[in-house]
Amino acid sequence: MARLTESMTNVLEGDSMDQDVESPVAIHQPKLPKQARDDLPRHISRDRTKRKIQRYVRKDGKCNVHHGNVRETYRYLTDIFTTLVDLKWRFNLLIFVMVYTVTWLFFGMIWWLIAYIRGDMDHIEDPSWTPCVTNLNGFVSAFLFSIETETTIGYGYRVITDKCPEGIILLLIQSVLGSIVNAFMVGCMFVKISQPKKRAETLVFSTHAVISMRDGKLCLMFRVGDLRNSHIVEASIRAKLIKSKQTSEGEFIPLNQTDINVGYYTGDDRLFLVSPLIISHEINQQSPFWEISKAQLPKEELEIVVILEGMVEATGMTCQARSSYVTSEILWGYRFTPVLTLEDGFYEVDYNSFHETYETSTPSLSAKELAELASRAELPLSWSVSSKLNQRADPETEEEEKNLEEQTERNGNLYSV
Repeated sequence: MARLTESMTNVLEGDSMDQDVESPVAIHQPKLPKQARDDLPRHISRDRTKRKIQRYVRKDGKCNVHHGNVRETYRYLTDIFTTLVDLKWRFNLLIFVMVYTVTWLFFGMIWWLIAYIRGDMDHIEDPSWTPCVTNLNGFVSAFLFSIETETTIGYGYRVITDKCPEGIILLLIQSVLGSIVNAFMVGCMFVKISQPKKRAETLVFSTHAVISMRDGKLCLMFRVGDLRNSHIVEASIRAKLIKSKQTSEGEFIPLNQTDINVGYYTGDDRLFLVSPLIISHEINQQSPFWEISKAQLPKEELEIVVILEGMVEATGMTCQARSSYVTSEILWGYRFTPVLTLEDGFYEVDYNSFHETYETSTPSLSAKELAELASRAELPLSWSVSSKLNQRADPETEEEEKNLEEQTERNGNLYSV
């Protein structure tokens, strides 16, 4: 009985513990939209915030966006040239081979039909018969003649005669259509081969962005470089802040894009990218990082997308390279290691140190708090300046008072006389 009672109590305790653990709040957590997560209790919102940050643009520059439920697929066919260029290489080569093969087979079939209708197949060994195409004795020979006609090979064994007007018309049609097919397909292949996407592979961005002081101002910085000796002409840089926001009216805007000024008004965004450059964004009142401090930065859900554009010097085509930085890739209180050194008669770039950073003394306050502290520190300075000006003005006033007294004394003496 004692063992039975102990086992019963253990079972009851186990049930009670399961009931305590499996609370209704832990099981049925509401799946609310992002704009309503701020209203949740703290113990729930902490669990929600512990998730992997989803990138909008990957580090290699590819956009992490997939288009779904596109019903108007006919729009892709209206711009068939761009659709073919955007296809992968294996599909592009397959279409390239299929287009030529189909056109050769199509016109080969028509040449065979003309010969069959005219009765050329029945007079193959008749020397007095003038066929439409000499030495055309079947579909295979008609197919070969179609290839020779469209590619303008002309071996001289199969020749069209002047006794076949329908063959002459077909020859003109195939020549024109063959030229159009050649121009379309060769142009498509040329554009796909000369696409400047691979040129962007040699345009590199630093793996981290840093925040530190530069010329007494808090700045966000990242580094860009070009690995090739052929330069990017008219290179320009711009940056976007990707961050969801909620308006004052309650509207939730996912992945809102905000411009980050990297020298647009001063011309610093136009680069001469011969050696690696550090792109700087001054955190001022117009900056989206104005109120973000070192402690608040890891809590932010934001992404910085940087875009480098320019023309390839060799081809003249526009090239674009992209990268992004999430909050975990923004280092507060760091600077980039210098990579440019002066050698004997030239400058050398050490790309082994391109991504390296070193720690530097940087205040952990936000730029707004630093500006408020600076404004408070300037008040006593203004008072001291004004007091010094007053002190300098006192001797002048004393001399003026003495002159007035002397004049009054003289006037009084004259009046007394």
